[in-house]
Amino acid sequence: MSVTRRGFLKLGVAASSALAVSARASEGPQAPAPDGLGVLVDTTYCIGCRKCEWGCNQVNDVPKRERASFEDKAILRDHRRPTDTAYTVVNQVGVTPENGTPLYAKVQCMHCQKPACASACIVGALEKTPEGPVVYDPWKCIGCRYCMVACPFQIPAYEYTNVLTPKVQKCTFCYERIVKDGKRPGCVENCPNEALTFGKRATLRDLARMKIEAHPTRYNDHIYGEHEAGGTAWMYLAKVDFATLDLPKLGARPIPELTETIQHAVFKGFVPPVALYTLLGLLMWSRGREKDETDRQGGGDDRHE
Repeated sequence: MSVTRRGFLKLGVAASSALAVSARASEGPQAPAPDGLGVLVDTTYCIGCRKCEWGCNQVNDVPKRERASFEDKAILRDHRRPTDTAYTVVNQVGVTPENGTPLYAKVQCMHCQKPACASACIVGALEKTPEGPVVYDPWKCIGCRYCMVACPFQIPAYEYTNVLTPKVQKCTFCYERIVKDGKRPGCVENCPNEALTFGKRATLRDLARMKIEAHPTRYNDHIYGEHEAGGTAWMYLAKVDFATLDLPKLGARPIPELTETIQHAVFKGFVPPVALYTLLGLLMWSRGREKDETDRQGGGDDRHE
């Protein structure tokens, strides 16, 4: 046999990967995490000050910027999306029809109750935690970027400029701060106008309903994120149509319920045989090498005779 030791190791990795993907795919759709923490974004109170952007920048592992750099309001008129170094951004999305007052909207990861990004990740690098945040483990990530394709909100950003150790970056929901330190997310802590309210998702949902009932002319009669895509940890209130805020129109069905059905059907019928054949190939290679070694030893004895 001409297979080298490196080739053998590659086969071993292939077998392990195939088995891991097979096991993950065969698990089937998982139930959403228990109702955890969330944020209610009341866009009618947002004044576009960008202090949430500054707070996010300060508490996350990104290049730190001076507070003054976030005081440029002209940039709000440009349509921006979160990047690998800016986990949240604020955009001016229009003006009120009554008096032309600017309307602003904050954009970040929605931390879905049943996240499509976690479902699409075949190595489990993204995970919905019981506390609410969807967290990312760069050690597991293989850079396939399926999460970027799967996310209906177009949030995950890839570090294309990081050649050696690129990661997928997004809003972390300040997981360490809120779970281990008992603090509020950096963006919420720095919002001066109480446009962001942090707490239990169920409590925030009830608060949003109370606001709509108390001020029916101030709000659109809908809580965005209560049901969209199976529900999200971040929910929105607004006076205008949510499409204006760059929030996609989505049904209530969690996206993974569709994608996982297809994925599991494919993997169930395809990956296990691949894993089995890979393992059988390793066994045959090993047995063949033993036979070659025996033949060489036998041939050597004949030559001595």
